[in-house]
Amino acid sequence: MFSEITIDKKKTVYVQLKEYIRQMIIKGILKSGQKLPSTRELADILSISRNTAITAYKCLEDEGFIYTEKAKGAFVQNISITCTEAFKLAWKGRITEQARLAEELDLMKHGVSWEKGMISFTSIAPDEKLFNANEFKRAFLDRFSVEGEKLLNYGYARGYKPLVQYLMKYMEGKGVDVEGKDLIIVNGFTEGFDLMLTALCSGRGRIICENPTHNTAIKIMKLHGLDIAGVDMEDDGINLTQLKEKLSGGKADLIYTIPSYHNPTGIVTSPEKRVELIKISKEYEVPVIEDGFNEELRYSGSHITPLISCCGKGNSVVYVGSFSKVLFPGIRTGWIFGDIELINYIESLKRSRNIHTSTIDQAVLFQYFLEGNFGRYIKKAKRVYKHKFELAKACAEEYITYKKALGVGGLHIFLELEQRIDAREVLARCYEKGVVFTPGDIFYTDNKGANTLRLGFSRVEDDEIRKGFKIIGEVVAEL
Repeated sequence: MFSEITIDKKKTVYVQLKEYIRQMIIKGILKSGQKLPSTRELADILSISRNTAITAYKCLEDEGFIYTEKAKGAFVQNISITCTEAFKLAWKGRITEQARLAEELDLMKHGVSWEKGMISFTSIAPDEKLFNANEFKRAFLDRFSVEGEKLLNYGYARGYKPLVQYLMKYMEGKGVDVEGKDLIIVNGFTEGFDLMLTALCSGRGRIICENPTHNTAIKIMKLHGLDIAGVDMEDDGINLTQLKEKLSGGKADLIYTIPSYHNPTGIVTSPEKRVELIKISKEYEVPVIEDGFNEELRYSGSHITPLISCCGKGNSVVYVGSFSKVLFPGIRTGWIFGDIELINYIESLKRSRNIHTSTIDQAVLFQYFLEGNFGRYIKKAKRVYKHKFELAKACAEEYITYKKALGVGGLHIFLELEQRIDAREVLARCYEKGVVFTPGDIFYTDNKGANTLRLGFSRVEDDEIRKGFKIIGEVVAEL
C-alpha cells in the first residue's frame, strides 16, 4: 500500500506523504485502530529520510488523524465519517433574477473564447512584460521591514492610511480642490462603481451615461435594475444637447461619464465640454460619477485636468480611480474620491460588505510609489504604448476599410465600419483565421453599434498587430 506512493522530490515530501495517508484514512482504506509502519520502515520503503516520515506523522497527529502509543507505534485514530441519504437540490430554480442576469452578461463565459496560437485584440490590460518585478519585490520587503506582522492583520475600511494620504496628494496634483473631500480605497473600479450605485440609486432609478460606454459599468447598472439612458458621443465628448434632453425628459439619479480616453471610443472630452457638463449637472441638480479610466496614458497634446477639478470647491462630482489598466491589475487597487460626507457613508457600506481591501497589497503599492517607481514605470509604459497606438492606427488605415476610427490614446482603438457590415460576422470569420477582437455592440446601451469593434493592442506584439489587422481587413473586404 505505502510502496505505491509516488513522491515528487521537487515538492515538499512530508506534505505529500501526510496528504496520502490522510486521504487513505478519510476514504476508509486505513481503518480505525490500524497500526501504521514505523517511521524507520516508511523511510526505507519510500527512500526518504526518517525525519521526513516523523514530520508527516507529527502533522497527522496534530490534525487528529493518528495517535501514538509509547513503545508500540502509530495507529489510525477513530475517525467517524458518516453519510446520510444523498439529497440534491435543483439550484437553477432557486437562483435570483440578479444572479441569472449576471450569468447572462458574463463575457468570460459567453464572449469569444481565445485559443492558444490566436492573435487576440480583446484585452486592454497592461502588458505584464513592462512590470519590473524586482522593484515590486523590493517594495514588499522594504514595507514589511517597516510595518512587520501587523500588515497581515485586519485593516481599515477607509484604506491603508499612508496610501490614502498619497492618493489625496495625487488627486491634488491633478488640479483638484481637496478641501471638504476625502478618499476610500476599493477593489478596483468595479467595486467602487457598485458601491456608488448602492449609495445613490434606490429601486428602479435612472442613470444617464455616454453611448457607447464601459461594458462593465453597463453590467453593474443592469444588475442594480437601473433605467439606463444613453447619450451619443461626438468627436469631442458627450452630446450636450442630447444630455439636456434626457435630463429634462425625467428625473435622473446620476450621470456617469468617462471624459478621458473614453472606453471604448478613446475620445477625450474637451475642456469646454467639461465645464458645460458641470453647469448642466448643476442646473438639473444631478451628481456626476467620473470614471478616471486610463487618464495617465496621454500620448500627445496638453494636459487636461479631470472633470472633478472643473467644479472647484463644489461637491457634485465623485471620482472613481483605478490603476488596473495602467499598473498591476492583479492587486485590484482603486479609490473613490469625493465629498467627505458621501465618503463617510461609502465607508460603512464597504465595511458591511468585505471589511476592507487587502492591507498588504495597499502597503506594498504605497511603498512602490514612495520609492519613485511609478514615475519611471509610466514614462516607459507611455513610450511603449504610444508606439503600439500609432502602429495600430497606421495598420487600420492601411488594411481595414472603415467609416471612422476613434481614439487619441489609451490601450485600444475603436472602429466604425460601413453600416451594412456586422462586426460579429467579421468576428466569426476572423476566428476561423485565428484572430479575435471585441464586437462594439456590447458597449451600447440601446442595441446599437452592430458595425463597430474595439481593438486592444496593449499585449500584442508588433508583427501580430500587423498580421491581425491585415486579416481583419481582408474579412471586411470580403463582406
